[in-house]
Amino acid sequence: MKVLFMVTGRGIGGDAAIAINIAKSLSEYGVHCEFALNHGAKGLLFEKNGIKWHETSIPQAGGHAATKLTLVKGGFKIIQAVFEALSLYRKIKPDVVVGSIGGGAVVGCLAAKIAGIPSVGVVSTPTDSKISKFTTVVALPESPLFKSSIENKNVHKVFMPINPEVVSGNKEKALELMPEGYDPALPTILLSSGSTLFEKMALAAPKIRDSGIKANIVVIGHPLDDKYREYLESDGILYLGYIDWVRDLYKLADFVIITDDGVMLHEAIACNLPIITLLRVKYGRYHNMGDVFSGAMVESDLDNLDEVVNEFLKNINKTKDKASKYGKDVLESSDKIARIIYEKK
Repeated sequence: MKVLFMVTGRGIGGDAAIAINIAKSLSEYGVHCEFALNHGAKGLLFEKNGIKWHETSIPQAGGHAATKLTLVKGGFKIIQAVFEALSLYRKIKPDVVVGSIGGGAVVGCLAAKIAGIPSVGVVSTPTDSKISKFTTVVALPESPLFKSSIENKNVHKVFMPINPEVVSGNKEKALELMPEGYDPALPTILLSSGSTLFEKMALAAPKIRDSGIKANIVVIGHPLDDKYREYLESDGILYLGYIDWVRDLYKLADFVIITDDGVMLHEAIACNLPIITLLRVKYGRYHNMGDVFSGAMVESDLDNLDEVVNEFLKNINKTKDKASKYGKDVLESSDKIARIIYEKK
């Protein structure tokens, strides 16, 4: 059985991780997986995993931040991309096509429908969720379908697929890789908005430092704009940039400050880490993940983050206990999705 993943984005962040994690679970069923990225995608996550990819057009229309204008523009690009995808399918001859989030889900599954190939869309936005009208979808927690009470045999509600190996990080390795200035005697606060560092998350680091909290303040992610580095170039903040040893860093962290979306939130849940979600970091979006993982995280705006952190530290064990009840289901999500895809053959 051959599965082709049509993956949105640059191949360095959450959309890529979702596809790779599902593919790893599919390999346990003897499935051969191939991947397609948009022309010019960096594909750093694929390179680090020794994975080659095909190039095709996979446009984006803004995801959760989509506007009518971006959707219209994206619509014209999608029509062109579908024809290019059809050419790719004729070349690869996949048994099943999996569209991973946004344009990858829309283009991948629409072209598969035309070609008469079974497909599964992994969806998380209002736009890509609409493909449930004509194909099987895996609705992740950010999708409006996940919380919907509508019965639809095409819709499977599943937590974000993560690599189960994320819980087996090496604390000693992380210690060896920490830069000068790290104090192992202090607690470690990890701040991240995923593979890309957004401005509000960058601003959160100096706010915590200036609050007087005694801790190692560690920030990761490639800046969306290079000027964000300026917020982090000062004493008391350890900026690591884009790293590929996050699972080791999780073992070092006492708690995390992350966004209320994406793979990293689910990884932190699986690692049983106390979580503060900094709200509206990415284009003002709010996903209300506190409703999905009830009691497992505390929400905060940037303005009162220092107050929230201080109060959080007083009740950190309660939050950790709440997170533990979701860990097993999150760790099993990749296999659950793999079985849905495998049954499409």
